[in-house]
Amino acid sequence: MPFPTFTASTTAEEVADGLAEQIHGKNVLITGTSLNGIGFETARTIAKHANLVIITGYNSERLKLSEETIRKDVPGANVRPLILDLSSLAAVRKAAEEVNAYPEPIHVLIHNAAHGGGPFQTTVDGFEIQMATAHIGPFLLTKLIAPKLLASDYIAHVVVVSSIAHSAGTSVNLDAVMEPKPEKYLNRSAYEEAKSANVLFAAELSRRSGGKIKAYSLHPGAVFTNIMQKADNKTDLINMGVLNSEGRPNESAIPFKTIGQGAATTVVAAFDPRIDAQPGSYLVDCIVANEQVASHCKDPVRNLPFSLDVIVCVSPSSSQDTAKKLWTVTEQAVDEKFTF
Repeated sequence: MPFPTFTASTTAEEVADGLAEQIHGKNVLITGTSLNGIGFETARTIAKHANLVIITGYNSERLKLSEETIRKDVPGANVRPLILDLSSLAAVRKAAEEVNAYPEPIHVLIHNAAHGGGPFQTTVDGFEIQMATAHIGPFLLTKLIAPKLLASDYIAHVVVVSSIAHSAGTSVNLDAVMEPKPEKYLNRSAYEEAKSANVLFAAELSRRSGGKIKAYSLHPGAVFTNIMQKADNKTDLINMGVLNSEGRPNESAIPFKTIGQGAATTVVAAFDPRIDAQPGSYLVDCIVANEQVASHCKDPVRNLPFSLDVIVCVSPSSSQDTAKKLWTVTEQAVDEKFTF
């Protein structure tokens, strides 16, 4: 039987039902699964068919609420909560240690969590919080649980939820990964750079794994989630015209998706066998859309408007591309060498 066609209006539930056979028996770990979010809806729909869904969050009460809601909606679902604060390297290591003690392999890892804007803030490790939560923490988690991802005959999938906002920027400031400076911080630019890092990480993970892991990044669409409703983020989005003056979706400026529609592309990236031949790809509206990847996330060589001398011993004219440089810088940031 041919697989169904998925479009911009398809919901995650429809994708999960259409790919039920591919989801069956899989163990999936999803970060950022609070209610009223894309990660929660992803977890809920996958839980209908998967063997195990591991949901994560740094707030135990919100995590418990997500777990209870999924169990109520999907009786018999095998849901396992995991406390995970991606803004702390120590917390990531602790969570990874717990995951590595699980008896099951991990077939799919979905990086959905994000900090979601606000004023300049650094983590306990000294990193800018948006880059730490969206890229540095997920990078370390992936590295530490790689043995779980490689523990079965199934080729593991790693899905990184990015955004079309990555294309609004012009670069990824690698210096800022290691040495963020408040005087150079712009909330919107920081978000764009974090989302660019997501695209670069997925592509480079696929390349470096040599076929052992298939990674994908994606744009879920404009979705009115809990992140958009955070006070600091809401103000910025109103100023940008994404939200109206009441803090509601500005449908006249941007076509919004429901949360179910927003989570659909994540489920496609995790399980649709039709994209297996294109690891490292970027998806939009449930299909591969590599033509929408910004040039700074795919050009093999480009001149970068900042110094790399302190962090990476290569010049801007080096044949190393941005993804490789970002990988090297992030390895230094987490003090871990990622090998397969």
